[in-house]
Amino acid sequence: MAKHNALARELNLHASSETPKLQEIPGKAPTEASALELDRLIHERMRLGIVSALAVNESLTFNDLKKLMNTTDGNLSVHARKLEEANYITCTKFFDGRLPKTEYRLTQSGRDALERYLNHMETLIQAMRPR
Repeated sequence: MAKHNALARELNLHASSETPKLQEIPGKAPTEASALELDRLIHERMRLGIVSALAVNESLTFNDLKKLMNTTDGNLSVHARKLEEANYITCTKFFDGRLPKTEYRLTQSGRDALERYLNHMETLIQAMRPR
């Protein structure tokens, strides 16, 4: 409940004993999404960056992602592993000549999760903006 209230305050919603409901967006399918139904796996900054980068690229190597995300090997590895475990991305290891390479691709499940996340965020934004 404390987590719910903190998130509700953050989103400027009225905290109550019920999960805050969002209003329907004209032209969009009705949604009962709440602020607490965000995909926490994707909501984390680094993982959202990885999934977003892979959504607009067929594949990216470990070094490409590391450069794009401006992060360390360890940090990228940890977050990529979590996305892999959720089946949001795939990891392929191979040799390019004598150099080992690691390549990541977004799975259909990951693409669907990103689409749901973006729809959810769009719904939140629409609900928060004054009319």
